[in-house]
Amino acid sequence: MSSLEGLLDEVPIIAAIRNDNDLERVINCDIKIVFVLYGSIVEIEDICRKLKAVHKLVFIHVDMIDGLKPDVKGLEFIKKVADPYGIITTKTASIKIAMNFGLYTILRVFILDSQSLKTGIQNIHTVTPHAVEVLPGVASKIINIIKKDIHIPIIAGGLINNKKDVMDAMSAGALAVSSSSEEVWKLS
Repeated sequence: MSSLEGLLDEVPIIAAIRNDNDLERVINCDIKIVFVLYGSIVEIEDICRKLKAVHKLVFIHVDMIDGLKPDVKGLEFIKKVADPYGIITTKTASIKIAMNFGLYTILRVFILDSQSLKTGIQNIHTVTPHAVEVLPGVASKIINIIKKDIHIPIIAGGLINNKKDVMDAMSAGALAVSSSSEEVWKLS
């Protein structure tokens, strides 16, 4: 078990912050791990300094830092200036570079359908990051949230591969499902 895996096992709740208000709120709470999803090359050192001053473990989503290109020099800059515990990225090349700088790495993958699932798994195998962040995390929760705010039919699509998936989506509020799975087609 990697030390990151052990840490996540101990501390399964992570704060993701998107602005200075979130930063102030997370500084004053007991959360241990923070994903920084905002900032610029001018601000990132200060953001990390504030978080580390209250003993937070910081991961910077390097794709979201304004003015930063997550290449060798960009990640060298992040390591020297902000010195986070690790980075988050959607780019496999950035994972390899960050590992060379001794940073923990999290590959963020968006699973929208069966093809993005396949590509995501291939990318994970290619670079072997320390952890993977999968989005969306809970599709049925997303359906519930959308259902509360809109009053038109919801069709659930992506990763609907069997009867259980169909039932879960429908229970969450979807009126219908779309799927590329013949097993699901046979349910009609």
